[in-house]
Amino acid sequence: MFARRAAQRLLEIRQVFRQSPQASRSFSSALNFHLDTPDNNPNNQWKFSETNNQKVKEILSFYPTNYKQSAVIPLLDLAQQQHGGWLPVSAMNEVARIIEVAPIRVYEVATFYSMFNRSKVGKYHLLVCGTTPCMIRGSREIEEALLNHLGVKRNEVTKDGLFSVGEMECMGCCVNAPMITIADYSNGSEGYTYNYIEDVTPKRVVEIVEMLKRGEKPPPGTQNPNRFKCAPEGGHKTLLGEPKPPPCRDLDAC
Repeated sequence: MFARRAAQRLLEIRQVFRQSPQASRSFSSALNFHLDTPDNNPNNQWKFSETNNQKVKEILSFYPTNYKQSAVIPLLDLAQQQHGGWLPVSAMNEVARIIEVAPIRVYEVATFYSMFNRSKVGKYHLLVCGTTPCMIRGSREIEEALLNHLGVKRNEVTKDGLFSVGEMECMGCCVNAPMITIADYSNGSEGYTYNYIEDVTPKRVVEIVEMLKRGEKPPPGTQNPNRFKCAPEGGHKTLLGEPKPPPCRDLDAC
């Protein structure tokens, strides 16, 4: 009886996803199953470009020939860059063909890592860090400012196709919290960039969006003019000179 109820519930969920175009968005943080659409189904042909085929050969050269499957992440990343920031199932199948594994082995990776998007994103995919240090420092207000300014919900794409806003877990810049990342797919895989924008405020992220609309590139790193990289405001307070050597370098003689 429990099995029948579970099967019925799964059927209801699938019907909801089929009826709602927005609900069917399948970022890696969403439900891990695939539903065919006209622009995302295994019957669509997908190949690496001539330029990227050379990169594929270079990536494969880093691994022993009997460990081609180790190249799955860099190849998926290259495919995502080529395809405008997201991975259709046909691109995953092509990666599986190249590294000679069953497609499910590639799907497992693409659905596990949040860096891989399985539905369309904007040319500028803005990722807001949502982990505790950034949250304490106002990341929710940062995300709200972006969504309100762009007129979208999280993981939606603006009507002009330029922007989408998502959430990313810790990006390792807690000292410069809150922060966002800009994944720039506007120039394909050749011009792809992935930059950290740190020490942001709601006002500053709106300014950054407007810069991107004008074709300008915001400076990466801290947006606080009173800081240098990760140093505190006003400059370094420690390590102002040469560090003292240890009292005894010959540990056996100590």
